[in-house]
Amino acid sequence: MNNHHTYNEIKSQTQAWAQALDVVKASHLPIAGDYTQIIFTGCGSTFYLSLSAAAMYQELTRRSARAVPGGELLLNSQTVLTDQKTLLVAISRSGTTTETVKAVEKFKRENRGDVVVISNYDEVLSRLADVNILIDKGQEESVAQTRSFASMYVAATAMCARMAGREDLVEAMGKLPEVGNWVIGNYESYAKEIGENLSFDRFYFLGSGIRYGLACEVNLKMKEMTLTHSEPFHFMEFRHGPMSMVNENAVVIGMVSESNLSHEKAVLNEMRALGGKTVALAESDAEVSFISQIPEQVRGVLYLPALQLMAFYRSLAKGLNPDSPKNLTAVVKLNIQGGAGPN
Repeated sequence: MNNHHTYNEIKSQTQAWAQALDVVKASHLPIAGDYTQIIFTGCGSTFYLSLSAAAMYQELTRRSARAVPGGELLLNSQTVLTDQKTLLVAISRSGTTTETVKAVEKFKRENRGDVVVISNYDEVLSRLADVNILIDKGQEESVAQTRSFASMYVAATAMCARMAGREDLVEAMGKLPEVGNWVIGNYESYAKEIGENLSFDRFYFLGSGIRYGLACEVNLKMKEMTLTHSEPFHFMEFRHGPMSMVNENAVVIGMVSESNLSHEKAVLNEMRALGGKTVALAESDAEVSFISQIPEQVRGVLYLPALQLMAFYRSLAKGLNPDSPKNLTAVVKLNIQGGAGPN
C-alpha cells in the first residue's frame, strides 16, 4: 500500500491536523462582531468544506454565514454580496485555483471587506490574505484531496471556535490527532471490507447540520477514486424520493449526530429494512465509533479517515489508480476573463 500516495496521505493526516491547530492558535483572527456577514468560498472539495464551516460558524457564533462556490462568487456576485461589511474566508488546497483567486481579487478590488485564506501552499491566494492560515503538512502528491481537506477542515473548525470565543472547544480539539490515529488503526480493515465488496454498486452518504458538507466531500471521494454511483443527502431528505434506489446493492452511510440521534438512526433502520447495507459513524454504538469525548461541534474530522480508506480500497478492487482519478488534475486552472465588471 505504501506505493500509493493516497494511502500514505490518509494514514499520515493526523500530523497535519496537529499543525492546523497550532497555526490557528497562533493566528490573530478577525472579531466576529466586526462583520455583518461571513462568506466561505472554495471549489469542489473546498466548497464542501465551506458548507460545513459556514454551518459551524453560524451555530457557534449565532451570526449569519453562508457558503458559495468560487465560480459563483466571481461570476454572479450580485446574488451573493450586499453592501454589508463582509468577511470572506477563501479555502484552497493549492492556493492557485482560478475561480477562487479571481473571486478574491475582485472582492478586494471592490473593497468589500477582509479576507482569511486557508490553504496548504504559500501561493498567490495566500498573498491576497489579511489573515493567512497555512498548513503545509497537508500538502499532497495525489489528485483527490484527503489529508489536505482534513487539515483545512480542522483549521476552519478551530477558527470558528476561536471567533466564537470558545477557547474551551479549541483546547478539546487537541485530542483529535490521538483519537484519529486510533480510528484509522481500528477501522481500516472494516473500511477495506466494505470498499472491496463490488456487489455494492451505489453509495449514499447522509449528514445533516455541520455534517452535510462532510457527506458531500466523502461522496466526492467515492466518485473520484472509484467511478461509482454516489450521492450525498441530508438525513431526513433521503426519505423524500432517493430511498427508492435502496436495495441489496446499496450502501447507506450515516454521519450520525448526538443531537439528532434517534431521528437519524431511524432513517438508517428504515434503509436496512429495505435491504440496504447501512454503516453508521458516531461517537459510540456504531459500526465506526470514535469514543473521543470531544464535543460534537468540533470532532467532525473523525468522520473522514474510514470513509477515505473505503474509497481507496474500492479503487484498487476496481483496478483503478486512486492517486490519479480519470479526467482529473490536482489543480483546476481556467482562462476566465469575466467577472471584472460591476456584478
